[in-house]
Amino acid sequence: MNAIDLLKADHERVKTLLTQLSESTERGVKKRTELLAKLEMEITLHTQLEEEILYPAFRKAGGKEQDIMYHEAKEEHRTVDSLVLPDLKQTDPSSTEFSGRVKVVKELLEHHIEEEETEMFPQARKLLGKTVLDELGAEMEAMRAAYKKAHASKPLAA
Repeated sequence: MNAIDLLKADHERVKTLLTQLSESTERGVKKRTELLAKLEMEITLHTQLEEEILYPAFRKAGGKEQDIMYHEAKEEHRTVDSLVLPDLKQTDPSSTEFSGRVKVVKELLEHHIEEEETEMFPQARKLLGKTVLDELGAEMEAMRAAYKKAHASKPLAA
């Protein structure tokens, strides 16, 4: 699978988890906790794949516009990974505050996904070409397998 198709499949998984999380109720504490753990795992792995594999190749192949896009995307990742997700994890899943924070995470991630899929990915297809995207996809699949193997042995934190 090429890099862009792989990342788009990740986006669909993340959007599904966000929808399930935003449709959950304050009574569904166990469900919310499980969905949040799955979401965090998907986002962590996805961010790693993009930042270590696709983004550097995209930035290197492009010019100033791609350099700006690269930094914007990394900043959006940082916002979610360093600020929004940690806050959400510290919030009581039975609270309305949790519901509000889920809505913000959903909006941020949907915006980020839309920008990647409508701006960055089409440019990456042109700049990198099929062969390079296939190679990057193989690299991503290997990284995903290693990540899942490393995390399969670890119990989920409560």
